[in-house]
Amino acid sequence: MEMNAPYTSFVAVGDSFTEGMSDGLPDGSYRGWADLLAGRLAALTPGFRYANLAVRGKLIRQIADEQCGPAASMGADLVTLVGGLNDVLRPKCDVEQVCATLEDAAGLLARGGGQLVLMRSPGRQGPVLERFRPRMERLFARIDELAERHGAVVVDLYGSRALADPRLWADDRLHLNAEGHRRVAEAVWQALGLPAASDWDAPLPAAVAPGWGARRAADLRFAREHLVPWIGRRLTGRSSGDGRTGAHVSAELGNAFWVSPADHTDPGPVTEWGRAGA
Repeated sequence: MEMNAPYTSFVAVGDSFTEGMSDGLPDGSYRGWADLLAGRLAALTPGFRYANLAVRGKLIRQIADEQCGPAASMGADLVTLVGGLNDVLRPKCDVEQVCATLEDAAGLLARGGGQLVLMRSPGRQGPVLERFRPRMERLFARIDELAERHGAVVVDLYGSRALADPRLWADDRLHLNAEGHRRVAEAVWQALGLPAASDWDAPLPAAVAPGWGARRAADLRFAREHLVPWIGRRLTGRSSGDGRTGAHVSAELGNAFWVSPADHTDPGPVTEWGRAGA
């Protein structure tokens, strides 16, 4: 794909992957691939506007109901939709219903008129990926169909060699780390027809595998700090996203808003951008 004109606005919808977990900043907020992409796009275009509506833990029905309507109404030049993985990773899941809801969400966003971007999400090497691979591939097959129907761009992260490497994932084994998010931003950038800054899928250098003791210690730490709390939320019907809104959604008013850098030649972190006009 070759881009003929710069994008002037970008809205991102989805779950923790698009919110930016676990690309943490010193103030405790998250950055992530969508913010990184927005910063690079802003450097191309004066007056660039951005809104990230994604919230961790959201299922595809919640994304469709809570985020897609506001995103479609904003009339952005570029819209990204990534969702459904939280659904298919649950013990019980109606994959066809997930696909149908994703289809509704994609159709709504496509009618907004901007360039729609969909993704085949990355998977970390290990037993979890193998257990849920059939579900994921059914979801990704539907994504390919939706892309063809709506003229959407598909970024294939699932087929990535590098993003399957555990070294690009955070300690919780669910979210990419900072380098992983940087590579996703580069992948989307290139999928939009923009000149490559690096090979986002370049394999990491070979490394000596940790010993048995180190692996067991890491497994115990993962179980204590991440797995047990996750199971607890599932058993009690809670979500990590309960009570949260997207980074660019007003908690008081419930409406989405744009942010924009003061100087497009030096955008700086998105967390320092100010509210922009409608």
